[in-house]
Amino acid sequence: MAFIRLYKDSDFDACAHICIATLPPTLAASPAAARLSPYLWTHPYTFLSPSTCHILDDGTGKAVGYCNVHAFVANYGRYITSVLLSHSITAPEPDFTIRAPWMVVSKKKSAINAEKYARRRQDDVPNDDDDDDEIVVNPLALAQNAYRPDWMLLEGKEAMTARWRATMHIDLLPWGRQLIDRFVSSVKSSGQDYGEGEHIGVAGENSKVVPFYERMGFRVIEGGEREGNIWMVRDIEKVWIKDKPAA
Repeated sequence: MAFIRLYKDSDFDACAHICIATLPPTLAASPAAARLSPYLWTHPYTFLSPSTCHILDDGTGKAVGYCNVHAFVANYGRYITSVLLSHSITAPEPDFTIRAPWMVVSKKKSAINAEKYARRRQDDVPNDDDDDDEIVVNPLALAQNAYRPDWMLLEGKEAMTARWRATMHIDLLPWGRQLIDRFVSSVKSSGQDYGEGEHIGVAGENSKVVPFYERMGFRVIEGGEREGNIWMVRDIEKVWIKDKPAA
């Protein structure tokens, strides 16, 4: 019978597989982007905060999260050294001189910048091999973000993350509600500053899950529908630990 337990190091590959298997279409369309995805949305959390990462033991689900994103960013160097630089998929560290566009147009023989592609479309410039074009997530952008958690978690979201400091990534099926409840319990007992609660980002192409999160107590934050994503927050009641009596 399936049951929920804490993450173990031996779950590394299984969690990566689940992450890849549940990617939205834009990420799944690029094999390179798909391979990188667990290094952004799974492995950082299981490495830096295993006490808030929970597994559905039959291997069909996961909830991974961190209960203070600012502490997560501050401690991220350990993850870079121990995980990113030790795996051929994510090493070496990419060049940050130019920030890579998130989306690119993949062609059979080359890839061009998505902005250039959009201009060509707008100008109605004929192109004999248009049928070969496919807009996909740029693996270079993923690699850059894997090394820059401030870009991924804080940039443009400072006001939200200052208030709702916990965050999580979850595979909703089949035990989504129980996994979320377990994560919230672990956040409460962590002793860390989670502010007013937790926040999550929902890909715009996966907006069908928003009603589920709303039933779980989340709400779309004001201005939370931007950049193609939907940002939601959930308040978590504070747990006050009484001072120990003097000896």
